[in-house]
Amino acid sequence: MQKTGPRACVRTCLFGLLAAVLPTSLIALETTLTAPGAPKALIERLEETSSVATAESRGLGTPLEILSAALSDYRTIVQILYDEGYFSPVVSIKLDGQEAAELSSLSVPTQINRAAITVQTGPKFRFGEAIVQPLAPQTVLPEEFAIGELATTGAIQRAGSAGVQGWRNAGHAKADIQGQRVIARHAQAQLDAQIDLAPGPRLTFGKMIISGDTDVKHSSIEKIAGFPEGEVYSPEDIQKVGTRLRRTGTFNVVALEERETPNPDGTLDFDAYFEDLPKRRLTFGFEIASRDGIDLTATWTHRNVFRRAERLRFEAALRNIGGAEDLDGRIGLRLDQPDRLGPDDNTFWNALLERRNTDNYNVTITSLAYGARRTFSDRLYAEASAGFQWSDADDAFGDGRKFRYFIVPTRTEWDQRDSKVSATKGFYLDAQIMPFLGISETETGIRFFADARTYTSLGTGGRIVLAGRVQAGSVLGPSLNAVTPDFLFFSGGAGTVRGQPFESLGIPVGDEIAGGKSFLGLSGEIRGKINDAISLVGFYDYGVVDSSSFVTSAAASHSGAGLGVRYDLGGFGPLRLDLAVPVQGDTGDGLQFYIGIGQAF
Repeated sequence: MQKTGPRACVRTCLFGLLAAVLPTSLIALETTLTAPGAPKALIERLEETSSVATAESRGLGTPLEILSAALSDYRTIVQILYDEGYFSPVVSIKLDGQEAAELSSLSVPTQINRAAITVQTGPKFRFGEAIVQPLAPQTVLPEEFAIGELATTGAIQRAGSAGVQGWRNAGHAKADIQGQRVIARHAQAQLDAQIDLAPGPRLTFGKMIISGDTDVKHSSIEKIAGFPEGEVYSPEDIQKVGTRLRRTGTFNVVALEERETPNPDGTLDFDAYFEDLPKRRLTFGFEIASRDGIDLTATWTHRNVFRRAERLRFEAALRNIGGAEDLDGRIGLRLDQPDRLGPDDNTFWNALLERRNTDNYNVTITSLAYGARRTFSDRLYAEASAGFQWSDADDAFGDGRKFRYFIVPTRTEWDQRDSKVSATKGFYLDAQIMPFLGISETETGIRFFADARTYTSLGTGGRIVLAGRVQAGSVLGPSLNAVTPDFLFFSGGAGTVRGQPFESLGIPVGDEIAGGKSFLGLSGEIRGKINDAISLVGFYDYGVVDSSSFVTSAAASHSGAGLGVRYDLGGFGPLRLDLAVPVQGDTGDGLQFYIGIGQAF
């Protein structure tokens, strides 16, 4: 007999211990999942969710990992079956022929090669009872939670949530589920479900306690928020508070959390946490047209200028760079003051210095106005201002003409589009009315303009989109030669009729062209996706300009049509290239092209 020394004995013991403790090497696991009679969609969901069936993709390969996955799969599979209305299932998971539930994690096999999952769904259950009590007035429970409907755990959960939300909407902020009773009647394939609610007391809003890293004065936050202290609790009201604060564009984070415990007097306090956005923001934009050259725009925004959540916006533009007309541009300032009037209202200052050089007129415009804005919702607002405008113009009616106005511009915007940069459904309406009172022998009148757009994807999920646009404008009051040219209307160019030169259609005055007192523009596009990034567009534009305040059948018109391509840039909207030619009218000829960011409308 060969003797074994102490060192050899130690090595043997270590190797034996390691062999018993360490997992064996990873192996390929053969898996099957069968569910006789089950719908294909259910089988696919079980295969995608099962930890055993997806062991390879999850990186599970050792026997202990596979056993753990199998044990967790019992609960996972049963829960999925409950979600689908099967409340008497039988689930078997065998590892190399042995039921996984009968294996001990202390004596794991050294190797597992096959896993077989067998699911007997049993019959689908329907609700025999479906009760949520007590219910707040006007609470609407999900339609699927009713006697005779397919019984699922999802329906029960949604019914409980609806019951709680109903009480919260009625002012019971701490409403909760007190208990649930669920009984499966296997012989009848029925499920009896009863949810008991605990409404708790009806509460009123207490105080809003402000915290966080913000430079905005607390008094301004309170005025902007319009926190409904003393009013009956309402989830909708607290949502409005958050919306008003986010709307200022000052905050990166606005978090409103109700306290766990109401105050003894029946009020509920809220903790409001804020984090500011960077104070300054710089953006750029551009558009290129074959005849009009390059238009460049830049905006610089300063948030929270005087620590009252104000927003100062400086805008500059250069137009006609390299184009057929002289270089021109504008400089604009706008200061929004959201804490002057209270919730949903703000005041603003507007200032503008602009020079327009076109083939038909040159005008220098200076304006200053003060106004107020009312926000009805995130999609609807109206604003009005009062101020002065000075215009010095050279046009078809003479040079050095001066116009002095007291103006009251009003505007309403209603935006129901699903996207501001590339809509596939919904509509948009921009309506403007501006009375102008002439000063120093300048004539008085009123100017109207509307821009309406609509979109539909014809049930294609945005793959094909039909887009339509109507623009209409009118000037009432002064004669054609007694109004500043920037109040009149022209047609042609990227914003009206593509394929026709910019502002090429107007009213003939001798050898020159003046703007009209009325305008009608129609545009239609069909947009089709080639893939997720690239779309093709076909379009047709039509424009009419008249010398009277309303378009008549005798008015001059022109049109253009073309093709375009869009490349999606994500949240910035698509990169746009349009190629267009004249279709009708004598204001232009030849191919025109337009490049920009965002859809044409």
